[in-house]
Amino acid sequence: MATIQLPDALLVKNFIAGDESALAVLITRHQSKIYGFIYSKIADRDLADDVFQDTFIKVINTLKSNSYNEEGKFLPWVMRIAHNLIVDQFRKNKKMPLLRETEEFSIFSILSDNEPNIEAKIISELIEKDLQKLIKELPEDQKEVLVMRIYQDMSFKEISEATGVSINTALGRMRYALMNLRKVIEKNNIILTN
Repeated sequence: MATIQLPDALLVKNFIAGDESALAVLITRHQSKIYGFIYSKIADRDLADDVFQDTFIKVINTLKSNSYNEEGKFLPWVMRIAHNLIVDQFRKNKKMPLLRETEEFSIFSILSDNEPNIEAKIISELIEKDLQKLIKELPEDQKEVLVMRIYQDMSFKEISEATGVSINTALGRMRYALMNLRKVIEKNNIILTN
């Protein structure tokens, strides 16, 4: 079986046994989810890069010291490490993250405890899932621009170059994507705050 298709648990085991390439596969497999999560909380590219790197340094150190015992739940474990490092980062800087208030984000989600209770976590995950479902419903061209702008933090100039359309067209698609999302949200009475 090719390394790339192995389940996380086996890749972790192989890495602990000395197969360095197994970690590269794990990082590649989960990096967009983990980085996306970090960036959604920090909203600063350089800081998010640092936390992402620190997360995997901690992952490597824990795996090499044989103190990993998550029984195959690799991704949630890494997400917990990332979450703790984000909290540490805010404590260290003693300042609130600079985030704009939007429908998906409310300042109250940061003003609450750093350790959200289980209900808040579940609600948060449901909102994220609902939002991703709504985004999937958008026309392909609108979805592409929205994902590039919000999840990949690309400028409209970069989006324009990547998609081969003018900046105005990219802006237009983003506007329509947001309008369509708003319509669906209102029509379904979805509340995107927790």
